[in-house]
Amino acid sequence: MASFEEAETEETVTCLHMTFYHPCQGEKMMFRCLNFGRREQVRADEMAKFGRDSNVCRYNFMDTRVSRVQFSLEFYRRLNSSEYFFEIKNLSKRTKLTVNQTELGYLNKIDLPWKCIICFGDYQILAEMQEGESVDYFEIHLHLAEAPILQEKSLPSLQPVPENGISSSIFLSQDKSPTEMDENEP
Repeated sequence: MASFEEAETEETVTCLHMTFYHPCQGEKMMFRCLNFGRREQVRADEMAKFGRDSNVCRYNFMDTRVSRVQFSLEFYRRLNSSEYFFEIKNLSKRTKLTVNQTELGYLNKIDLPWKCIICFGDYQILAEMQEGESVDYFEIHLHLAEAPILQEKSLPSLQPVPENGISSSIFLSQDKSPTEMDENEP
């Protein structure tokens, strides 16, 4: 029997966790073709495509407002680097894709940040990358969100709180805008 010391080193796999949300999912079931809650292996040399054409896309949305091929994800390693990344490319001629606040037109592509929100139309996708070492494949783990990922109207104000602890929202409620002060001023 092989001992623990002689066993093969277990290789970790890069995993992209993607959480999907659409306000009409409950009634229209546009995500019914996605396998939620299960990790899927994707070969490292494959492009993971998302869209409504099941002949071309590995991940399908059941919605005629989604392009046949909406976007793709490509797994790669930068030259002279041991780190792995994903690149996202907008493949829709009609719909712009945003990745955190960066808008991508048709055929535009960028590196996918380690954690980001991808939006197109009413679709919201939270993408979070978990590092790994495998060079042969990566995994995609899909999740379904019950509530919006991005809530522009209900997000708390991200205004900084000054060192004196008095929130600038107090001043805003008095119809005055906060003024910036140098910390050396009295």
